[in-house]
Amino acid sequence: MRTSRAKGGTGIQLAIVVFGVFMGSTSVIMIKASTISPILQASYRQLMAALILLPFYFRELKARGERPSLRGALPSLVPGVLLGLHFIAWIFGARMTLAGNSTVIVNMAPVVMPFVAIALIGVRPSRREILGTIVASMGVVVLAAADYRGSGEGGGRFAGDLICFLAMILYTIYLALGRRNNPGRRLWSYLVPLYLSGGLFCLLAALAVGQNPVAGITWVDVAMTAGLAIGPTIMGHSIMNWAMLRFPPQVVSILNLGQFLFAGALAFFLFGELPTATFYATSVLIVAGSVIAILPQRKAPAAPEEPPA
Repeated sequence: MRTSRAKGGTGIQLAIVVFGVFMGSTSVIMIKASTISPILQASYRQLMAALILLPFYFRELKARGERPSLRGALPSLVPGVLLGLHFIAWIFGARMTLAGNSTVIVNMAPVVMPFVAIALIGVRPSRREILGTIVASMGVVVLAAADYRGSGEGGGRFAGDLICFLAMILYTIYLALGRRNNPGRRLWSYLVPLYLSGGLFCLLAALAVGQNPVAGITWVDVAMTAGLAIGPTIMGHSIMNWAMLRFPPQVVSILNLGQFLFAGALAFFLFGELPTATFYATSVLIVAGSVIAILPQRKAPAAPEEPPA
């Protein structure tokens, strides 16, 4: 089953996705600016997001003539746990490597999405999407190879890259499950239980490893975690889930690669992290791959009708 792009308003929808990509790119900045435990930060950003979105959750249920129920939340539980694990791995990895590099690695979903989409939702990418994937993936390979060669100078940088790679795998599966488990195209009544289940899972994980939920947390940590809840979570992840219901999964994953362009620019201005020549070469390849993937395919001309005998 191949998903078609929505007709009418597609340009506006693409602009919304790009905005969501930008909001997602701010995640690494706030993560690096805070020192709170990755497990607790993963928990609190999701619980805050669920709390903020509760009015929209109840309004959507009322419009559908439904009431809150455990049965209605079940489709969100497994994706929520996967999102929680993704956040934990992502926060750990992002603090160990460069902002631009960590963001491009965690968004390598185009390399994995075709296989995940076929396995979980039966969606096969088009030829143009596959070509865009190949071009964008070339950029990712170039960046990862350069980071590996420089790992001796960067200390744990390559280890951070590997953790970000694990976070990317979890992110890809969570997004694909979001499409499969949400056939009713719900938004808030799917996302609020998702963030709530993910946040509670991370909180239980923190307690299980003996972490104090409040010890050592500064006001900077509170501000950065609230920022993560409002920006990358509510405006980033929510838009990506929304986009998965309106665009082919491979297009969404390739567009999301653009996060590292925004993250690299923000890290330069805020932390003085200077992008390398490899970073710019990767940027060109990923932008080219994204353009190839989202351009509409030409329709074959219709065969002329034969005149009646």
